[in-house]
Amino acid sequence: MQGLHQASELPHLRRQKILLLLERDGKVMASELGQHFAVSEDTIRRDLAELAQAGLLQRVHGGALPRPKDTGKDYLTRIAEPNEVKTRLAQLAAQRVEEGQIVLFDSGTTTLQIAQSLPSGLSITAVTCSPMIAMTLAEHPGITVILAGGKLNPATMASGGHEALRLIQGVKADLLFTGVCAIHPEMGITSVHYDEVAVKQAMLDSASHVVAVTTADKLGAVEPFVVAPCTRLQTMITERFVPSDVIEAYRRMGVEVVQADV
Repeated sequence: MQGLHQASELPHLRRQKILLLLERDGKVMASELGQHFAVSEDTIRRDLAELAQAGLLQRVHGGALPRPKDTGKDYLTRIAEPNEVKTRLAQLAAQRVEEGQIVLFDSGTTTLQIAQSLPSGLSITAVTCSPMIAMTLAEHPGITVILAGGKLNPATMASGGHEALRLIQGVKADLLFTGVCAIHPEMGITSVHYDEVAVKQAMLDSASHVVAVTTADKLGAVEPFVVAPCTRLQTMITERFVPSDVIEAYRRMGVEVVQADV
């Protein structure tokens, strides 16, 4: 219980643990959480209120339930639809790849478009957990493709688990294109899927230069599971029409922000 008591001194850690308990149990009660974290029920109610305001759970009398399931389009549907903004961002990102590099490709529809945007004749070693990205890169005769194995997550169409982690941890990459569900100056990079957090963190640890490619709607957003602070990024590529104060928040942390002409 000592670790849980320590979490009471760090509200953001306590709220993260609340989300983990919610995912595990399917519901949480304020009275039980107060005992669990050795804090008052009023403190827990404030935690739940802030998490609900951020859209991370659904408040009910006496506690909270998971937020309603995302009814958005699935991965395969999204990659089949044209998106001019993502295409342009991916093209800019692909220009960052240099001959002979070892490049990590995180999962996601945007990183898939980066793979599709690489020029023919390029010679690199590519490492990914995404079978779809691996198949795209395999069309390039000069690209050596290493696919990390493991259990396939149908929501992300990427592999995970111990096998994937061991392979990623053994790589020293020049460049990483990291997938972004949400990115916030204070909360950092966050993900919808708990299962992919460890793989994303391993990729960040294995790369010399990290590039995040994100549409404007993901800036300032927060998802339930924290991957890493924004300071782990070297470069962020995003849309042109983003308020300057939003961009400056990332630049103050040392992140190079490149805005596309879309």
